[in-house]
Amino acid sequence: MISYEVPRAERRRLHADHFSDIGSGAGSRTLVEPLSRAVSSQDSPLSVADRFQAARAELTAATVRGEGGRRALRQYSLRMDALVQRLFADAGPLPQLVGVFALGGYGRRQLCLHSDIDLLVLFAAAIGREDEQFLHRFLNPLWDLGLTVGHHVREVTDGRALEADNNEFLLALTDARSIVGDATLLDQYFEATDVARTAARTLDALKTLIAERHAKYNDTFYQLEPEIKEAPGGLRDLLGARTIAKLTDPGLLRRGGSGFRALDEAEEFLFRVRSFLHLETGRHHDLLSHELQERVADRLGYPGATMRHRVERMMSDYFRHARAIDRSLKWALRAAPVPVGRNLVRSSTVGIRFVDAREATDHPETWLTMFQAALATGCPVSDEALGCIQQHAGRYEPEAFFPTPAHRAALVRFLKPCAGLYDRLSEMHDAGLLGQMFPEFKAITCRVVRDFYHKYTVDEHTLLTIRNLERLVESAGPRARFAGLLAELEAPELLVLALLYHDVGKWRDEGHEIESTRMARLMFDRLDLDEQARATVEFLVREHLKMSLVAFRRDTEDPEIVRQFAEIVGVEERLKMLCLMTLADVEAVSRETLTPWREELLWRLYVDTYNYLTHAYGDEVIDREASALADLIEKRPATLAAGEIPEFLQGLPRRYLQLFSPAAVYRHVRLARDLGPAAVQAWLERKGDEWELTVLARDRPFLFSNISGVLSSFGMDILRGFAFTKPDGLIVDMFHFTDVERFLELNSEGDAELVHVLKEVISGRLDIATRLKGRELGAFRRRLPGFAPVIHCDNDSSRRYTIVEIVAENALGLLYRVSRAMSESGCDVDLVLIATEGRRAIDVFHLTRQGAKLSPQEQAAVTENLQRVLEGRS
Repeated sequence: MISYEVPRAERRRLHADHFSDIGSGAGSRTLVEPLSRAVSSQDSPLSVADRFQAARAELTAATVRGEGGRRALRQYSLRMDALVQRLFADAGPLPQLVGVFALGGYGRRQLCLHSDIDLLVLFAAAIGREDEQFLHRFLNPLWDLGLTVGHHVREVTDGRALEADNNEFLLALTDARSIVGDATLLDQYFEATDVARTAARTLDALKTLIAERHAKYNDTFYQLEPEIKEAPGGLRDLLGARTIAKLTDPGLLRRGGSGFRALDEAEEFLFRVRSFLHLETGRHHDLLSHELQERVADRLGYPGATMRHRVERMMSDYFRHARAIDRSLKWALRAAPVPVGRNLVRSSTVGIRFVDAREATDHPETWLTMFQAALATGCPVSDEALGCIQQHAGRYEPEAFFPTPAHRAALVRFLKPCAGLYDRLSEMHDAGLLGQMFPEFKAITCRVVRDFYHKYTVDEHTLLTIRNLERLVESAGPRARFAGLLAELEAPELLVLALLYHDVGKWRDEGHEIESTRMARLMFDRLDLDEQARATVEFLVREHLKMSLVAFRRDTEDPEIVRQFAEIVGVEERLKMLCLMTLADVEAVSRETLTPWREELLWRLYVDTYNYLTHAYGDEVIDREASALADLIEKRPATLAAGEIPEFLQGLPRRYLQLFSPAAVYRHVRLARDLGPAAVQAWLERKGDEWELTVLARDRPFLFSNISGVLSSFGMDILRGFAFTKPDGLIVDMFHFTDVERFLELNSEGDAELVHVLKEVISGRLDIATRLKGRELGAFRRRLPGFAPVIHCDNDSSRRYTIVEIVAENALGLLYRVSRAMSESGCDVDLVLIATEGRRAIDVFHLTRQGAKLSPQEQAAVTENLQRVLEGRS
C-alpha cells in the first residue's frame, strides 16, 4: 500500500477522528472544477490568508450571537472547501488525475474554529516525484495558515488492501466527500475492495473504539465536567449511533432510541457549546470545565438570578441531551444488523434482508447475493425479502438476473454443493426466482407423474436430489466412499446444474431425457457456458438413467457390459459425476428405493468401470469410422484439409477426443504439421485458479520426466494430466497445475520464461536435475510424515501395455522422479494419467519396452527401482 507522507511532519497531525456514513459522495464521472479558478491569485485582491481570516471572522460572529450550530459550521466548511479548491488550482500543473476528499468532521461539514482539516489525496496511478512536488505545493500553504492538517495519500489500487487498513482511517472514510479534482477516483478506490467485509470490519472497529472510549470515563455520561466530544453522551456517541445506522440500516434510529428530533436538538446544542469552547480558549478544546460552564451559560443567554442557577439550567439541558444520545447509541449497538453484502444485512431475528427494498426491486442482478450471503452465514432469507422477490420477479427476463459474465459465473459457483444449498434453492423456488432464472424449470413446478414408485412432485424430487448431494459434503460411514468422489470433482457445480435440468423434460409424458437435453441447451446460451461445461452437463442430463439401468438390470460381472458402459462414459470425471447423480436421483424417488444392496451394486459398477478407464483405455483407439471423427471433419475450419484430421488422430486413444475440445484438436493438428525431431510446441493457458500446459513434440528418452521436472523446478503443484504417444512418435501431453509461488502472476513474462526453459531442457541444453536439486532437498526436509507408497504392476488389463499404478504422498518433483526411474529402466512411457487427491498422488503409467509388454523380471526390476526412488534411497 502506498501511504506517502510529505515532509514537515512537525506541522501536521496524522489522524482521522470522526465517525460517519458510508459512501464516497462521488456520483457520475465528473471533474470537479476548482471554484478558486474564478478567484485565482491573479484575479482577486484577497490573499489566501485574507480569505481564511474572513471565514474565521464569519464563524466567530455567529458563535458570539449564540448561532454557532450546524448552519454556521456548514458555512465555515464551505468556505474551507473554496480555500482548498483555490490552493489545488494554484498548486498545478497536475501530473496525473488526482482527487481531494474531505474526511471526518470536515467531510460532514461540521468544522469548528480549531478543528483539524482531514484530507484524503487520491492518485489514479503510481505516485512519482512530480506528484510529491505537487503535494508540497498543495499542502504547505495550509500548514502556513496554522491549520492542523491530517492528510492521507493513497493510490486507487490501494483500495484492494482497504479492509486491512487502520480502524480510524476506515471510520473517517465513511464520511468522505469530494472537494476538488476527479470525483470518481474514490468510487474506483472502493470498487477494489469487498464492500461487505470492509463495512463489517468498520462496524467492529467502531464498536471497539466506543467501548475503549467509554471505559476511560467509567462508562457514564454523568460527568460534572464533561468532554463534550469524547465522553459518553457526547458528539462521538451521536456520530457513532448514526454511523452504525448508516453502515447497517438507515431506518434503525427511527425504530428505537430517542428519535431523530431529539438527536438533532442534542447535536445543535453540543455544536453551539463546542463553538464557544473553541472561541473562548483559542484552540481545539472540548472540555466543559466549571470555569467555562459559567462563560458558556452567559454566552447562550441562560436565565437565572445567579451564575449558579444559570449554569445548573445549562448543565441540566446538557445531561438531557446526553441521555438522548446515550439511549440511541445503546439501541443501535443492540439492534443493528450485520452487513453481509451491498444493500444486505443479517438480522439475528429474521435472517438476511435488504436494507433498501425499493432499491433492490430495481436491481434484480443483486438478488442472488442475498442467497449467497444466506449460504455463507447459515441463515435463512427473511420472509420480507422473499415477499419482495415474489412480488417483482415476474417483471424480469432471465438475463436481467445475470447480465454480465461476472454475474453468470457467480450463479454457476452458487450451485456448488454445500450445507444449506437445498434450503436456499427451495426459497428461490417458492419465491418464483428459480423459475425466472431457469424458465425451463417452471414447466415442472408442482408437476405430478403418477406411477408406483415416485413419492414427490417432479420439482421437489429435483430439489431433493440436490439435498442428497449436499449431505455427502461431510458424510461419514458407508457414504464416505461417495463423499470422496464428490470431493474429487473439478466442477461439482456442473453436477448440480445437471440435476436441476435432468427431469425438466417430464412436462411431457414420454422420452423425458431427450426433452430435458433439448431444454438444457437453451440454458447453455443464457449462461454462456464454455464448450467443456456444456458437454459435461449435456452428457449428464442425456445419460442420467444409464448407470442405474446397467447397475440394477444388467450382469455387471460380464466384462463386456463394463466395457460398453465405459465406452459411454469415456473419462473418470464423468464417471464420478454420473455415479453421484445416480445415487442422488434414485434416493430422491422415495426413502425406500435406494436399498443397501442397490447402493453396493452401484459402487461395484463404479469401481469396475474406473479400473477399465484407467487401465484398458490404451487399447481403445479412435475408429476412422467413428461419428465423432466424422463430425470433426465436417466442422473443421477452412485452414485444415479433410485428410489432416484422421491422419493426426490415428493411433490415439478414444479418450483423447473426450479430453480435448474440437477447437483444441484443430489447434493440435495445425501445430503438428511438419513438426521436426527437435521441434517443440508448448503453450500455457489460464483456467480459473489453475494453469494448463500443453506440449506437442516427437518422443525421445526422458521426455515426460523432463516436462514434469520443469514444472516442479518453478514450484508448480501438478494436479492432474494426460500423456499420449502416437505410433509415429508424436506425443501430446497436458498438465493441470497450480502456481503455488505465484511465479506466473507476479512475472508478466513468466509464461514465456517457463516455455523457454522447457524447450531448453527438452533439447538437452539445460540440465533439469541441477535445477531441481535444491528444491527437492528443501521439499524433502519440510515434508510431513506420510504413508508408505504403493506400486502395482498389471499385465492383464491391457493387450498392448504393462500398467504401473503408483499411489504415493504428493511431493514436489514426484512425477519427475518416478517417470525418470522408468526411463532409466529402459521403459517407454507411452500413456500417462495423473491425478491428485488431497495429499495422495495417483499416477497410472502405460509402459512398453522395445514395443512389447514388460516381462515379469522387467516388472520386478522397475518396481524395485521405483521403490528405491520413492523411499529416498537413490
